[in-house]
Amino acid sequence: MSNSEITLNVGATSAEPAYERRSPWAYMLRRFKKNKRALVGFWMVAVFVGLAIFARVIAPYDPIEQNMNVILQSPSMNHWFGTDEYGRDIFSRILYGAQISLMIGIVGVLISVGIGVGLGTISGYFGGKADMLIMRIMDIFMAFPSFLLALAIVSVLGPGMVNVMIAIGIFSVPTFARISRSAVISVKTKEYIEASKSMGASHSRIIFKHVIPNSVAPIIVLSTMRIATAILTASGLSFLGMGAQPPTPEWGAMLSTGREYLRSAPHVSTIPGLAIMFMVLGFNMLGDGLRDALDPKMKL
Repeated sequence: MSNSEITLNVGATSAEPAYERRSPWAYMLRRFKKNKRALVGFWMVAVFVGLAIFARVIAPYDPIEQNMNVILQSPSMNHWFGTDEYGRDIFSRILYGAQISLMIGIVGVLISVGIGVGLGTISGYFGGKADMLIMRIMDIFMAFPSFLLALAIVSVLGPGMVNVMIAIGIFSVPTFARISRSAVISVKTKEYIEASKSMGASHSRIIFKHVIPNSVAPIIVLSTMRIATAILTASGLSFLGMGAQPPTPEWGAMLSTGREYLRSAPHVSTIPGLAIMFMVLGFNMLGDGLRDALDPKMKL
């Protein structure tokens, strides 16, 4: 082997690790693409998001328009998923229901991220009495089952989608606070944090420029998975009559009203149930894939 070949081989060997060090997000994307389960979850979520965005274009009927001539009609060419007890097209209601489920899930998680990450960052960065006080309050919230806590909050605030989003945001705060606190504690001991402090950087600058950006990975993973939990919780609350109110095409409410027709028209409840299952499954698979891609110790 000639000297030029040796030089080329050495350069090729050392180039890839340097690229990975310079581009951690590109490295994460490559790992994500290798995970088949994550890709399946991504495309499942992408399909639901696309259907929700273009629901007005795709839906063949008004989701709340009643037609007493086609009550409880089985799936057909005119009504792909059939009709419900008021003759409303279930396919159109599923499309508009995707908008509601995604909105509740995303907004609820954003509320949790805003409050939970803020409290977790303060607790982990400053420690001391602030850490003890915040974590004890989080322990009190975590002592209650999540769904029961959400149900109690909605019972106090009253039924409705806005109150459901608030309830979901509140019961998810302790989880985000604990995850954020753990990530901040591991980051604040790094050398670049000590260097920033020695150079006179303020606490706010260190937190927003160094601490939060370097502890965002577990928050991204948790947010994806909590969207699935939020959608499932919202559907459960609507199933009990505490969430979206009729005639809003919410999947949990559709599943609840379809219980009375399980024998004569099972499609009225099974189709919304399948929609909930596949959307929750997609977000969970996507979250698992992001966790594996963001953790270099995980083997694909």
